[in-house]
This record gives sequence, structure tokens and C-alpha cells, in this order.
Amino acid sequence: MQHRAAMFCRMLEKGFHSSAQRANKHHLRFPPLTSVDLPDIWIPRHDASIAKTCSPHLKTNSIGQTARVLEGKPIANNINSRISAEICEMKSTIGKTPGLGVILVGGRRDSQSFVHIKMKACMKVGIAPFTVELPEDCTEAELFDAVSSFNENPLIHGVVVQLPLPKHLDEEKIISYVSPEKDVDGFHPTNVGNLAMRGREPSFIPCASKGCIELLLWNDVEIKGKNVVVVGRSKLVGLPTSLLMQRHHATVTTVHAFTGNPEHVTCGADILVSDIGVPNMIRGHWLKPGVVVVDMGANSVEDTGSLQGHRLIGDVCYEEAIVKASAITPVPGGVGPITISMLLSNTVDAAKRTYRNT
Repeated sequence: MQHRAAMFCRMLEKGFHSSAQRANKHHLRFPPLTSVDLPDIWIPRHDASIAKTCSPHLKTNSIGQTARVLEGKPIANNINSRISAEICEMKSTIGKTPGLGVILVGGRRDSQSFVHIKMKACMKVGIAPFTVELPEDCTEAELFDAVSSFNENPLIHGVVVQLPLPKHLDEEKIISYVSPEKDVDGFHPTNVGNLAMRGREPSFIPCASKGCIELLLWNDVEIKGKNVVVVGRSKLVGLPTSLLMQRHHATVTTVHAFTGNPEHVTCGADILVSDIGVPNMIRGHWLKPGVVVVDMGANSVEDTGSLQGHRLIGDVCYEEAIVKASAITPVPGGVGPITISMLLSNTVDAAKRTYRNT
């Protein structure tokens, strides 16, 4: 019996080595996925001089209607007031408050502005804010130390590393180092993986994508069964929004910088979501009548008539879209305020889980 077993093992081993040798002789053409990653660089298909404005003379469509404007501020105010009440109750019952830690690297003005908005929102609802600012040329080890200190601090329930990071720092490694239980941005691979898989619940959903869905639900926009086109596939917005739309049973198409004739794809959308960072890239002829447009782009363009010398506009040409769409978000004032509310909500949820488990 033992002799037969030994012979069987030798046969298996021989078979394994011969199959391995055969595999080495014919190389699969499937490359490592990171080797085919290419940056999405969008090239406007219209005259750059029109990028700052579209067709302001278009006020109504052929039947005299304009789109319903989906304002985010009233929704955000409602959510924030509920969050504030929840935090007050937490203080009174267990004497604890949620804490959010934000790490800022370098001196990018837009990043500094975003961090300021987040900290201000935290203080307004009663979340304790913690910040660490590191110089532009900080080492990866220094950034890891900052993340580690927040991961281990029991007073901090949510950790945010403000993106983008300087190019010498590996964003993927840093994001993966944030504790999944404190990853209130929802970017940790564990949370994104659980978002992608039906039947699984991520600890946190990325705030902008969650805010997009929240805005649609508050405005009674049907998602299930609709054709949704997401323009852009960034890890911060485009990818998680596509995944989240699928979880809500939409039929989702992603348009990216390598998509041929993207306007032909977007014309089939019942709901169009955009976040590509190109002002007025999506024109009226990209849209079918009655589409719901969620513009998550925020692009600063020069404006000599503004006190600041610039203003924010979206990826979608608002003047052209408002006479084609049934509903549209403004920029600013659309998804942006709700995104901040989702960050606050995620932080409170993280605190509640912590105190429930202690």
C-alpha cells in the first residue's frame, strides 16, 4: 500500500514538473495589469476658446422647458443637522465624540482649501478635527508615521490622506496603509473590493460616489434598470460611482479618454455622470433629451469679471445641457456639499462601530 502511494506521489510530481515546463514554453499574452495602465488624458474636441463658456443664448428647449436644477446644499444641510443631533446624543449618553484626522502633504492651494472645508464642517457638527501637515518633500516613511499615528489614536475614528500626493509618494501604498476600519474616504482596496462584489458590504463607500447616489435618491430619480454612462474612471470618483450604480441595478457604461466617439455613447444615457476635469467637455449634442446630468467636475477657469479672477465650472456645458436635460446639478453647489456630508456621516458611523465594540 505504501509502495503504491509513493509511486502515485512520484507520478504526480513528474506530471507537475512536465506541465510546468510546458507552461514555460508557451507564454500567455496576458500582461500584468499595471503594465497596461495608461493615464486618461482628455483632449477637448472643440475650440479651446469656447471652453470657458458655451452657448449662453440658449435659454429653453424647443418646447420652452429647462431642466430641474438639483441643488445639493439643501440636502447637505438636512443631513448635517441630523448628524449634529446624533453627535449630541452620543455625547450625552456615552460622553464620546467622533474624531476625524486629515493629513495634508505639500502646499497645493486646492488641497488646502478642501482640508479647510472639511475641518470647518467637522467643527460645525461637533466632530473633533485633527490635522497633520507635512512638507512637499517629505519622505514616504514620514507619511507612513503620520498615518500610523492616526490609525492607533483611539480619539480618531476616521483617517483621510488628502489627494493627490506629490509624485515621489506612492498613493496606492499610502491608501492601503490606512486602517480599513478608519478609511472614511472608502479608498482602501478592501472597501473598494467589497463595493464591487454583490452580497458584500464595504465598511465605507467613497464620499463623492455616495453623495451622487444620495442626491439622486433625494430627488426621486429612478436608478434601477436605467442606462447610466459614467464619463471618467478615476479611483476617486469614476470607478466607485460605476460600481455603486451597478449595485443599484443600473446598466452602466464607462467612457474614458480612449473611448472612440464618446458622444455616441453618452447619447444613450438616461443618467450621465461626469468627473474628468475638463471644463465644458460635454456639449449639448452629447446628450439625449430628458437625460439626468450629474456633473461632478470642478474646474477653475479664468474670469476677469470675478473678484477672485477665476470661477468654477463643470465638465458639462451647463448652458447647453440645461435645455436638453430633465434635471442637472449646478457647479458649484451640486454634489460637492453632499460629498462633505457623506464624509461626516462615514466618520460618525466609524465612531459608532468603535464604541459599540468596546
